[in-house]
Amino acid sequence: MSSLFKPWSNTAARLSIAAVGALAAGGIGGLMIYVRSPLFTQQNDPIEQPVQFDHRHHAGEEGIDCRYCHTSVEKAASAGFPPTSLCLNCHSQIWNKSPKLAPVRESFFTDRPIPWERVHKVPHYAYFNHSIHVAKGVGCATCHGRIDRMAAVEKFAPLTMGWCLDCHRQPEKFLRPKSEITNMSWEAPLADAKGAPLGQTRLGLILRDQYDVHTRTSCSTCHR
Repeated sequence: MSSLFKPWSNTAARLSIAAVGALAAGGIGGLMIYVRSPLFTQQNDPIEQPVQFDHRHHAGEEGIDCRYCHTSVEKAASAGFPPTSLCLNCHSQIWNKSPKLAPVRESFFTDRPIPWERVHKVPHYAYFNHSIHVAKGVGCATCHGRIDRMAAVEKFAPLTMGWCLDCHRQPEKFLRPKSEITNMSWEAPLADAKGAPLGQTRLGLILRDQYDVHTRTSCSTCHR
């Protein structure tokens, strides 16, 4: 009586099992890579806004401090959007008849806020507070990049949990003096006033103690 399965069936079965395992592992691995890629995190994608606000001109050429428009960044969880009345502090006198500013004038006279598109979005299940980061010496450019070089603001950092934890584990790599929080071009000096070697890590360790910064890696820090 002939056998039900041919001798090569065992090899085919093993190969099939191995292929299914490789496919599953590859699928999981590929998904993990995808969710960390700019394609998913939407990094470097300029966001179209209802008003063509050019940060290169306002923050770069004119040197307007970030806190002039984002008034709550030092005292609230959200940096906030500037009210239309703040825009008109300048533009009631400058370019006040420009067609590009028509949405601004309409917003002011109808008392309806400009529907700005949010660029940096933290998931609803993660807690983030701008004020504590600013108070501890984390600069705007650390998370938002060189805003002063962006015609249309784009997402600079991935805002993934791993990216946040890199800073929370070693905050000294990212801290700067509070006086330089909004300075987009700031870099840590290589030496102190006495000529002793300094650099980002040495300065960061000094600021970490001075600003009472601690590593924060527990789940409840961000997931409350």
